[in-house]
Amino acid sequence: MIARDMAAFSQLLSLLEARYAIRVLWALKDGQAQTFRALQDSIGGITPNTLNTRIKELRAAGLMSHGGNGYLISNAGAELLKRISGLAVFAVPWAAMQNKKKV
Repeated sequence: MIARDMAAFSQLLSLLEARYAIRVLWALKDGQAQTFRALQDSIGGITPNTLNTRIKELRAAGLMSHGGNGYLISNAGAELLKRISGLAVFAVPWAAMQNKKKV
């Protein structure tokens, strides 16, 4: 990976590693607009201040937007979720393996 590509990757990871960032995007993955309150409820455990901060960051990054009916995933956000959806497939057997280690 060349330096320019690595810098772009690092920039994206910095955005996504912020608390709840991926969960905010994941809550919008079905493409349906959600109000602030509905988004907060679907994420669970996120404070209004944290959600507001994540929304501002993700909107500034072009990964989500606000329409007349609420917050939506953008085309770029949907593309990102499509690319990381393999993590969900990986997570199931990985979690099972982790749980076996605890027993």
